[in-house]
Amino acid sequence: MENEKKYPIYIMLFLVMVAWGFNVIATKVIVMAFPPIMVTSFRILVAGVCVFIILSFLQQVRLPSKREGFFIFWGALFNVLGHQYFISIALTQTTATNAGLILGMGPLLTTILAIIFLGNRLNGIRLIGILLGLMGVFFIILQNGRISGLSIGDVNAFISILSMAISFIIIKKAATSLDPRLMTAYMLVIGAIFLFIVSLLTEPNALQQMGNGTLNLWLLFWGSAILSTALGHMFYNYGIGKVGAAEAAIFTNLSPFFAVVGAVVFLHEALSISQIIGFMFIVLGVILGSGAYEEIQKGRKRKRNVGVLE
Repeated sequence: MENEKKYPIYIMLFLVMVAWGFNVIATKVIVMAFPPIMVTSFRILVAGVCVFIILSFLQQVRLPSKREGFFIFWGALFNVLGHQYFISIALTQTTATNAGLILGMGPLLTTILAIIFLGNRLNGIRLIGILLGLMGVFFIILQNGRISGLSIGDVNAFISILSMAISFIIIKKAATSLDPRLMTAYMLVIGAIFLFIVSLLTEPNALQQMGNGTLNLWLLFWGSAILSTALGHMFYNYGIGKVGAAEAAIFTNLSPFFAVVGAVVFLHEALSISQIIGFMFIVLGVILGSGAYEEIQKGRKRKRNVGVLE
């Protein structure tokens, strides 16, 4: 794909990262105002229904096979229940800044799991990237130069993104026969049901409390569900198909950046030097550890070879 044709995809991926970054802020505001698990189940259900509606217009909806249903079930368990449950709880326990930065570990954790479970190659560059990413998390949880900055919210944020990374391995396994967009729709709806059941068991009177929101809160809810969760995931998956997973993964570094910007501007959270250093380490870690750097180098070599042949 020529660079000129990639630019619209790059712009689309950039806008998705803006939406995902600010969605951390929106989610924090929403879960602080409503029962966190119940409101998350509603938000994810709305997103899943939106994806199904869009795919039905594209004539991409079909029933899954038994094998595909197996992957959908486990994908919903990790991608939606695990990820959304722990991030919703985390945002009531830690700052949006810390949560956003820790979520930036996603591509790196996916790489580690792919090496363990999919047999992907581990070389020196990727190992350095993994170590830099872990160092980034270390700096994020520092407070006044001490590890005492670590909170249960930070741990829950890490479990959340680990659950997401596990789900990517499951999605990769299923992608041989099932469109990732359709799998996303099924996972969102089934995962929303899981979350709803968990809420009923753990949040007394949650349904009654859902009626206490203001108009601005509900506008934030709908924006988060439709723009960030439904359309964001669909456009990102489309981008992967057009420019490749490695190039798309580079853009994910922008998501924690916009999460931090949103936390500082809208929530007036303080940004420490250790958090800035942590962000820089995670960005470098993702670029090196996810294989993006290697793919960029390969692309440059191919261009040079084409130039020589011409």
